[in-house]
Amino acid sequence: MTERSFDIVLFGATGFTGQLVAEYLLERYGCDGELRWALAGRNMAKLESVRQTLQGVRPKNPLPLLTADSSDPEALAALAASTRVVCSTVGPYARHGSELVAACAAQGTDYCDLTGEVPWIAKMIALHQGTAQASGARIVHCCGFDSIPSDLGNWFVQQAMQEQHGVTASRVRGRVGKTRGAASGGTVASLLGVLEDAGRDPALRTLLRDKYCLYPELEGPGPTVKDQYTPVFDPCFEQWTTPFVMALINERVVRRSNALMDFPWGRDFNYDESQLCASRAQALAISLGMGAAMLTASNTLGRNAMARWLPKPGEGPDRDARERGFFELFFHAEHPKDLRKSLRARVSGDRDPGYGSTSRMLGESAVCLAKDPATVSGGVWTPASALAPALIPRLEKNAGLEFSLIPIE
Repeated sequence: MTERSFDIVLFGATGFTGQLVAEYLLERYGCDGELRWALAGRNMAKLESVRQTLQGVRPKNPLPLLTADSSDPEALAALAASTRVVCSTVGPYARHGSELVAACAAQGTDYCDLTGEVPWIAKMIALHQGTAQASGARIVHCCGFDSIPSDLGNWFVQQAMQEQHGVTASRVRGRVGKTRGAASGGTVASLLGVLEDAGRDPALRTLLRDKYCLYPELEGPGPTVKDQYTPVFDPCFEQWTTPFVMALINERVVRRSNALMDFPWGRDFNYDESQLCASRAQALAISLGMGAAMLTASNTLGRNAMARWLPKPGEGPDRDARERGFFELFFHAEHPKDLRKSLRARVSGDRDPGYGSTSRMLGESAVCLAKDPATVSGGVWTPASALAPALIPRLEKNAGLEFSLIPIE
């Protein structure tokens, strides 16, 4: 890549999550060190206000400000050409993100975001895989709570299985443990947008039912798997489980990682994800609540009603709530021949998953793309396939995450 003005341009810096990413980058990397970065958005006055909040009225080294509208291809092309990496927090991405991905793919600019919108990711793969391969742009979606803990957690436990036993696990169970934190307003808006689009488009509904819809082109589907809709007792954890709302994206990302890395865990690899519960009653209550919410969201009136009381894009918890939040996920990797040699990993974060930890995960993903040696060429990748192993020590050192093996009790 030819020399560019910036290592990272943070697009969407005036939004709630964008400001958290900016705050994190400034705190961790400063504005006059080795990392050259800039704030970008569509409104210069708002960008100046964000910079003033971050740096004060007359900063010694003011962060550069760039303007571009998400619907202006020429401005986005110029923005992409100015930097090694674009880090985008502008969602819902299906509404506001397509032109930016196109610009990065064309300009050979690496890109990362927070999307969890399965149909949009599938569309970006179809539209830009070839262009990104030709230009060298590494496009990495899902660099927040969906799906870094799941994707890198599975990668981590698979590496341990290989190192300890010389084999990989053909089945890994991802289980969400104790978590404190509110849903992101952007995530809510994205989910409602997907449901709205699916209500109008039968082809989209078919895609959402496809467990391998993010597989590379021409690659046949893997083993038959079923989504979880009801409480299920998990004998490995000896606990009841309930459906986890992010499994829709996380499972598909993990499966895509396996395919992109040429099936290191086998073509029969099965990854499933659900939420651990303290009792059958709790699992049933959560399942019924989720079912009622999905039923409500399946029609226009219901979505409009939900939108009035759910968090909105640009809204989020205060600093105290973010710092009191946390999350943990477990990954149970079954040994293919001797279940006594199965392994279990834990991935945890010391901030709320939707904002505090997510903003740090995205920030470190962008820095990893900008500063660490590339292990893959251009294309549309996943966090694990593009950023492992380098991202894991970054997350542990800087972002409050921990990856560890734990005893199976």
